[in-house]
Amino acid sequence: MAIESINPSTSTLLKTFSPLTPAEIEQRISLAEKVFHSFRATSFSERSRWMFHAAELLETQKDQIGRLMTLEMGKTLESAKEESVKCAWACRFYAEHAERFLADEPVTTTASRSFIHYQPLGIILAIMPWNFPFWQVFRFAAPALMAGNVGLLKHASSVPQCALKIEEIFRLAGFPEGVFQTLLIGSGDIQPVIEDPRIRAITLTGSEPAGRSVALLAGKVIKKTVLELGGSDPFIVMPSANLEDAVSTAVKARVINNGQSCIAAKRFIVHQSIFEEFTGRFVTRMESLNVGDPMVRETELGPMASEQLLLQLDDQVKKSAAMGARILTGGKRLERPGSFYAPTVLTDIPKNSPAYGEEFFGPVALLFPVADIEEAIRLANDSPFGLGASAWTNNKDEQDLFIDTLDAGLVFINGMVASDPRLPFGGVKRSGYGRELGEYGIKEFVNIKTVWVK
Repeated sequence: MAIESINPSTSTLLKTFSPLTPAEIEQRISLAEKVFHSFRATSFSERSRWMFHAAELLETQKDQIGRLMTLEMGKTLESAKEESVKCAWACRFYAEHAERFLADEPVTTTASRSFIHYQPLGIILAIMPWNFPFWQVFRFAAPALMAGNVGLLKHASSVPQCALKIEEIFRLAGFPEGVFQTLLIGSGDIQPVIEDPRIRAITLTGSEPAGRSVALLAGKVIKKTVLELGGSDPFIVMPSANLEDAVSTAVKARVINNGQSCIAAKRFIVHQSIFEEFTGRFVTRMESLNVGDPMVRETELGPMASEQLLLQLDDQVKKSAAMGARILTGGKRLERPGSFYAPTVLTDIPKNSPAYGEEFFGPVALLFPVADIEEAIRLANDSPFGLGASAWTNNKDEQDLFIDTLDAGLVFINGMVASDPRLPFGGVKRSGYGRELGEYGIKEFVNIKTVWVK
């Protein structure tokens, strides 16, 4: 089955690609295995030079790269350019810090010399999603390659041109041929790649079902995995918060990337004393969003990435409304070409409805009033997911309580949840396991070797 690149703003077919044949897949894995043995022997200074060059290319080509992302998955052009620049930041961060992160660590024991030594594993398979088609890849690739690993990318089939462009960036940056390769294959062809003994580990960012499937396959052949899966992040607002800041950030946090982000705020949990005012302001802001062509600078909300995703979201909204949820605004697709969904706000959400327990991956906000901080925390934690959480309060005791008790891999106080190359990123519960970014991210795919010398 052909791999198709479709513009979600117009539903226009942009380009078609033929999936790799088994022989072509084998050729790429063999090349990766061969180059690893020489690449692992390169110095940190050599890898840093190439990684710095990759950063330069990402910045100088941000207009071209941004346009490619917008065409393939519909994010606004300005946010796409920012994504390319953020990838450059990750490249520079690891180019500057990888050697220190992976330096030998002496440990005092009964030996004359004992220490921890970090070594690359080999070929790392990255299975990546469409929503941040460059950032998701570079936050894996920059640390993995700086550690001396080589990478194979199985990108989402909806962004094949982005996948090929990323491979080109690393090649033009000077990395040896085969250090980073793209596999244009469908999800049905991934199992034998995962099971191939030359693949040493797998990282996946995607849906919970995809993560479960990959973890099962990798577990059968005893391979390390890192999974960054879904999220239904709470955004909690208490009476002491700056309400204007909270509302403006809440809207941005909900519709970032057209609402299609695992760390987008999705459940807005607001103290009942300010719930009515928050809701009024929030709905007004959502209704005033400029929805349209993502190539236009003034556009604040573009299309969803595909017709299938729009229909899935609409079905969740309709089912929730049928079970008693109240639609304050939106709740339907927009009557225009492309996969556009109206900015939507739901409240009075029943506990057994999709809006209570499922991830809503699109511009739909879910509002919940609570009586106190204890109820806010219980509701925030009453979710199968545990990726990020944002809490808004100027009360120091409340801040400390949120930090200690929210079940999430990331907790942001008076700010929007975001990824940062300097900080570890990942979740708990069904949001996955393992960490990307920071010092912890580069150590996920290395052999942490104990050395003991008498």
